[in-house]
Amino acid sequence: DFTTSVIYDRAGTGWSDPVELPRTATAVSTELRNLLHAAGMPAPYLLVGHSLGGAYVRRFAQCFPDEVAGLLLMDPAHEDYLTSMPERVHKAGEQAANEPLPNLTTEQIEYVRGLFAQMLATWPDSIRELLISYHLASWQVGIQEGTNRYEVLDELRHGGAVPAVPVIVLTAMGIDPGQRLLMSEELLREQNNAKRGLYETLAASLSRGEHRVLEEAAHSTMHIDRPDAVLTAIRDLLDRMER
Repeated sequence: DFTTSVIYDRAGTGWSDPVELPRTATAVSTELRNLLHAAGMPAPYLLVGHSLGGAYVRRFAQCFPDEVAGLLLMDPAHEDYLTSMPERVHKAGEQAANEPLPNLTTEQIEYVRGLFAQMLATWPDSIRELLISYHLASWQVGIQEGTNRYEVLDELRHGGAVPAVPVIVLTAMGIDPGQRLLMSEELLREQNNAKRGLYETLAASLSRGEHRVLEEAAHSTMHIDRPDAVLTAIRDLLDRMER
């Protein structure tokens, strides 16, 4: 209603063409820039990145500062994430990341199916079932895409400054149902508290940064749990960009 928005599946994910994964943040951000130019979308852009996508849009801003007018970072991957965690959360995360990808049990598959059905409850039946089937069949793609996370985070660490544009960082403090398969609720609460401090520091480090906390939103579903907060942040950033 108030701006043009573009959403896309990165190469190798969703319904985009397959590519060898993982890839560098520089490659992903350059590809996005080429895509926007090919689609006739003029810069500068307000980029919205969630989780690993948050790292990619920060890298875009480092590589193409003149083409970025604002950033919305939603629980973004961050180069200091692991070192900011309590020791036992750090160890649990490292252990989960270093183990081979598991085969989901029938019970786990039905649990995940229920999560997707809940998230997509308002979607038309035909589309909802198509999306659920895709995610259940390809859930490992997202994990594979992030297997070079340390290299991606090193790109950010040594990639230079983000331009002095308006930035809002959103932090989700709810218990993530997907992460609950890997970690206890107690550990997830410790993780969220540490994450909150990290993102507060990130926003404070930026000349035009702001931090907002979403208490009832979970990491994976924050845009579904609190679409109002996401849209408000986008509107606020657009207003600041115009000013």
